[in-house]
Amino acid sequence: MKKLIFSIFSTLFILPLYVYSNDSFSVEIEALTLIMKEYKNINSKLNDAKLITPSYMAFKQDDCNAKVEVSENSGLETKTIHSFNVNVCKKEINRTLNN
Repeated sequence: MKKLIFSIFSTLFILPLYVYSNDSFSVEIEALTLIMKEYKNINSKLNDAKLITPSYMAFKQDDCNAKVEVSENSGLETKTIHSFNVNVCKKEINRTLNN
């Protein structure tokens, strides 16, 4: 009985943290959504020649800007294919040069 009560109360305390966490990552989520829509066309052309599965990483810079890196994982090696600066407020995508 104590385990049941503990599990109910612990779930009620954790649930509000989950709901509020989406607000703090809204810039990254929106940037990833914009890049995935744009990169889907590029990836379909590349995927005909090779089997490339991209992975996406977003870094928040401020309230409107984020940096998104699209990379390819092969074994232990990670290779960055493209890097983008995304302005979520204006819905602009600027590609940066690879190093």
